[in-house]
Amino acid sequence: MRVENVHINSLGVALHEWVSAEQAVADGLLGPEVTAANGLTGTHVAGDVPAVDLAVSAARAALERTELDPDEIASHLHSAVYYQGPAGSYPPGYIQRELGLDGVSALYLQQGCNGMLGALEVAIGQLTGAAQTEAVLLTTGENFSSPDIDRWKGYGQSYFLGDGGAAAVLSAEEGFAEVRSLHAGLLPALEKWHRGDGPMLLRGESGSMADMAERAERFAETELSLSETLEKLSVFNLGIIHRALVDADLNASDLAKVVPIHTDGRMIEYSVMAPLGLPMSKSSFDFGRGVGHVGGADVFLALEHLVRTGEVGPGDHVLLVSQGPGWICTACVVTISDLPAWTV
Repeated sequence: MRVENVHINSLGVALHEWVSAEQAVADGLLGPEVTAANGLTGTHVAGDVPAVDLAVSAARAALERTELDPDEIASHLHSAVYYQGPAGSYPPGYIQRELGLDGVSALYLQQGCNGMLGALEVAIGQLTGAAQTEAVLLTTGENFSSPDIDRWKGYGQSYFLGDGGAAAVLSAEEGFAEVRSLHAGLLPALEKWHRGDGPMLLRGESGSMADMAERAERFAETELSLSETLEKLSVFNLGIIHRALVDADLNASDLAKVVPIHTDGRMIEYSVMAPLGLPMSKSSFDFGRGVGHVGGADVFLALEHLVRTGEVGPGDHVLLVSQGPGWICTACVVTISDLPAWTV
């Protein structure tokens, strides 16, 4: 969809201790051949800091950077991949209490690693539709420090799971970047790739993210080969990206940067950059390779870095792309309109 009058007013991030892949190899957590192949250099580890507190820290940073009055925020959209609190709790309520917000509408979205762009899609509707919302707060936070998850190789050799938080304040009036377009879609033919063939009713075992890699392997053995799956999703993703570019009246050659999720450089080149006819130097991989895959936060962590360090500036077009189980894909084009005060 073509988007007008939606601006990114501020961004906030929260990243804790960095652990190098080299150290993980020395500690016996990872084989050296993995890093040699995927090009990833490390990730962030937050220890005992809860995921929702990482979201709060990122939100505080975003709110400190905005000139908008917090009272103008009428909606809060939180998204997440992993554990956010005991069953029955409502993470947005915790986050708003910590931030001192009151009377703000809240939604909790679970779209996996597509979460923040999924939240942006909802926010666009709130800002431009019947709600006539003036400002929206997006948050996310992840902590994968769990005995049930191996952050270094539990999800194959393409990801190092990272801990952190990201937040964005969106405005209908002003900001440093204008949202030009957003297109999203779902490819249900690959839904079973992440679900597996387990029970659909709760019978004492709730299932866990820890066996997602095994589910994917079984899918490849019984449903579609990995090469067929990758081909199918690549074609689908590129269709989503193409539509976002068309709606923004741009060609791939007009892009200053492409921001995918933080994964293996080979996957980024094969599935995104090469099909667009763009070199890897136009991707955010050089930043993402050392951050870790922080769920849906990746695209906003990278965008904040690109803006803050001046790698993109006024007039530059940036493509944000994320995916999630289901198979979900969202592509969004933003144009930098100004340099915020928090740039380096």
